[in-house]
Amino acid sequence: MALHIIVTAKQVIDPEMPAAALSIDATGTQVITPATFPPVLNGFDEYALEAALRLKDSQGASITVVAVGAQLNLEIMRKALAIGTDRLVLCQDSAFANLTDSAVTAHILAAAIRKIGAFDLIICGRQASDWDNAQVPLFLAELLNLSCLTLGQKVEATTDKVIVEQLVPDGFVVAEAPLPALVTVSNEIGEPRYPTMRHIMAANRKRPTIWKSSDLDLDPALLTPNLEVMELFFPERTVQCEFLEADDAAEAGRQLARKLREVGLI
Repeated sequence: MALHIIVTAKQVIDPEMPAAALSIDATGTQVITPATFPPVLNGFDEYALEAALRLKDSQGASITVVAVGAQLNLEIMRKALAIGTDRLVLCQDSAFANLTDSAVTAHILAAAIRKIGAFDLIICGRQASDWDNAQVPLFLAELLNLSCLTLGQKVEATTDKVIVEQLVPDGFVVAEAPLPALVTVSNEIGEPRYPTMRHIMAANRKRPTIWKSSDLDLDPALLTPNLEVMELFFPERTVQCEFLEADDAAEAGRQLARKLREVGLI
């Protein structure tokens, strides 16, 4: 039988947005972005989609994409369908706003995945580009009682196990786990594919499944964060420039070395 793969995806602030375009709200706890810079699909989640699509290409699979948020941009999330996935599930509710606690996000995803039903493999990006916590996949694996293989640069699967090349500082190791399992992937998996016209047209015909908090039978207590953002701020930067004057390059080099030793840089 073909695998059923679930890929988690997150809508994030465009990491290419210049810092000057960002601002912080009056509470000091939320980032405000201008309308001229729409959100994007998290980059590492695009690699997760690519890993799933390669499995679909090589051995056949159905791919369900799951996202969580308060105001998900449908056009952004449809990109997952436009590259060849089969189903898009959006967990969208005002109760899911400002999810800074990874455990809360994982509880929502776990509830959605239980509602989806049987699956063989969950693939996640290694981390999100907004908070860079890399915690949600680990929480999710724990909640669903799954083996978790992280930092994959290659993912293969048989009918009963997943085999992953896991990145380590000096290369990679090959690990495997019985299915169902959860895998996180990194950009070493390879460049994500671009949408094709055929898949774009197919995506426009597909209607995403939208679930509210009430549809997921979530205990309200699980939506109460244990992590609170106290303050967001732009770091203050001071720049001090000093010019060294010398008669020739050799003397300039000696002065520079002396100065660097004085301030403890060498």
